[in-house]
Amino acid sequence: MGMLGEFRQFAMRGNVVDLAVGVIIGGAFGKIVSSFVGDILMPPIGALLGGTDFTGLKIVLKEKLVEVGGKAVSQPVTLNYGNFIQVTIDFLIIAFSIFMMIKMMNALNKKNIPAPPPPAEPSNEEKLLTEIRDLLKKQ
Repeated sequence: MGMLGEFRQFAMRGNVVDLAVGVIIGGAFGKIVSSFVGDILMPPIGALLGGTDFTGLKIVLKEKLVEVGGKAVSQPVTLNYGNFIQVTIDFLIIAFSIFMMIKMMNALNKKNIPAPPPPAEPSNEEKLLTEIRDLLKKQ
């Protein structure tokens, strides 16, 4: 079997295909959650905090330098901590959503495991040997 055949065998294993599907669905799911956070969840939170847009929060370390003619010499240097807050909130919501989805899938996949059968009654021979043992202990 050549290298191409080995690669095909590796790529067609169930685990690799499942992983590829998971990555693709995860990417799409991440976009949906990011849109939910950015477009639905954060505007009310920003309104509660006085109209704050988290992605615009930053600390300017060095101002933009402008020539006399109005041409920019250098761009400002900023710490964009608001964007970090936004991405962190996105991550927490995605992680919680995935946790809940996996928890739901595990609950659906949980099979009703029957109770173990009660131990079988000892045979007549075992009962007789037990009686003999008990009689010998009494003597």
